[in-house]
Amino acid sequence: MEHTQTYDGSTDPEPDGPDSGRLVGSDRVLAVLKELARHPDGVGLDELTRAIGSPKPTVHRALGALRRAGLADQDARGRYALGDEFLRMAFAHHEARPEHVRVRPVLEALADRFGETAHYAVLDGREVVYRAKVDPPSGAVRLTSTVGGRNPAHTTAVGKVLLARQLSTLDEAAVQAWIGGSSLERRTPRTLRTAAVLHRELRATHERGYGLDDQENETGVNCLALPVYLTSPTTPSGAVSISALVYRMPLTTLVDALDEIRSLLGPLARPHS
Repeated sequence: MEHTQTYDGSTDPEPDGPDSGRLVGSDRVLAVLKELARHPDGVGLDELTRAIGSPKPTVHRALGALRRAGLADQDARGRYALGDEFLRMAFAHHEARPEHVRVRPVLEALADRFGETAHYAVLDGREVVYRAKVDPPSGAVRLTSTVGGRNPAHTTAVGKVLLARQLSTLDEAAVQAWIGGSSLERRTPRTLRTAAVLHRELRATHERGYGLDDQENETGVNCLALPVYLTSPTTPSGAVSISALVYRMPLTTLVDALDEIRSLLGPLARPHS
């Protein structure tokens, strides 16, 4: 049996084929790193081993490699968490993104004007990834979104406005192909669940130029999103949204404020010829 060199210099048996699903070498190290990110309060070796699905000695070796690189730390209780070096790199990279620097003042203006949370997110496959988030100066309510976090694209206004560019001109069968064999995740009773309904919504989104989330991702929270052009003159880099509590800002209020929202976005909301 062949062996593969691991990140920390040890060897592990190679799986029977490329699709075996078994983690080896650097893949295991990366899997451990990603699992650590899910446990901000730290995680024990036994729990980490169960989550990764690899033998404890090999997970321990992966943790050793991450600790030597400063990407993981172990506290006095023996629990592991992301290391300061990882956080330093992540925050430095995030703050240096040109899109983040340009969109931050817009998010602050939106949050200040409407008293609700403003986001900037990008599309990544079937999900959206939040790149920036600004809460209002007062009255903020904790939402499920976090910088670096993900939500299903079909449940969010940002996801739908970005998907609309890709799928609105395609037929229902193409939307079904995008969904694939699995069903659309249901977040609330209002979540769109079928290819036919999603196709109609994406066509409507494309025609009106903005996306809506009518309590489809979180009950009690609605959202309006517009595409923004930060890195390309013709293709949206992502979308900016206002996520509002239904009881204090109904969706109709956000739609009525569309012109003002576009004005606050300024040139970022307009494609360039």
